[in-house]
Amino acid sequence: CSLSPPRRELAYQIAEQFRVLGKPLGLKDCVMVGGLDMVAQALELSRKPHVVIATPGRLADHLRSSNTFSLKKLRFLVLDEADRLLEQECADFTEDLEVILAAVPARRQTLLFSATLTDTLKELKSLAMNEPFFWEGTSEARTVDELDQRYLLVPEMVKDAYLVHLIQTFQDEHDDWSIIVFTKTCKDCQVLNMMLRKFNFPSVALHSMMKQRQRFATLAKFKSSIFRILVATDVAARGLDIPTVQVVINHNTPGSPKTYIHRVGRTARAGRHGLAITMVTQYDIHLVHAIEDEI
Repeated sequence: CSLSPPRRELAYQIAEQFRVLGKPLGLKDCVMVGGLDMVAQALELSRKPHVVIATPGRLADHLRSSNTFSLKKLRFLVLDEADRLLEQECADFTEDLEVILAAVPARRQTLLFSATLTDTLKELKSLAMNEPFFWEGTSEARTVDELDQRYLLVPEMVKDAYLVHLIQTFQDEHDDWSIIVFTKTCKDCQVLNMMLRKFNFPSVALHSMMKQRQRFATLAKFKSSIFRILVATDVAARGLDIPTVQVVINHNTPGSPKTYIHRVGRTARAGRHGLAITMVTQYDIHLVHAIEDEI
């Protein structure tokens, strides 16, 4: 079985679940993501694991560079966050998936999972050679009832001051709460984290420009509550399950309703209550209307 999530952190999170559920069965797994030693990963593959959890890019790299690694005996191919993997603007993912699909046998079961149904996924359903099994949740609500969603209308020039006041208020009233602050770019993420640290807030940054080991260390510190505030780009918006997050703050209004849904979905998980606050400037009103129309 090969399982391909789009995010490196998500790959390790999935592997943790396989290890818990597969331990009584003697299940062997292998995790392959970019940013880590390919030779060590190749040695793991040589031990013939039952399940390979790999990001598409790193799996394609091994297929291109190895004469011994093969997927010819693969029985199940799983694409998690399929909407992200198959987005038309993600050319890198598309090229890697072409390499993977060329290496797997024709007789296999392919499973695609997605929290949002995109036009690409609908088209893929209609193009399937065999009649596919298709299941879609019937609930019209895109966000859970336990999530309290609010927006804060602020002038662009003083948005950071409002953010500091907002976080300080939460820290004063609930010093044990965990908060995720989502930003638009890696630069914004880094600068905001530096600013919060300057004000002595217990914050860490998570973005795609960090080395892989730094990203794992950051997530571990946030999950274990060593740091209560995570400043992140959308690298943390999908799939990551951190049950104890009480508040999500959107430092920028997401450009699409789908991104908003994924971001605020990091809180109010597994029946818990959560709070999502979106900071809206005078230039973001149309984005708020688009989100309201969707959810």
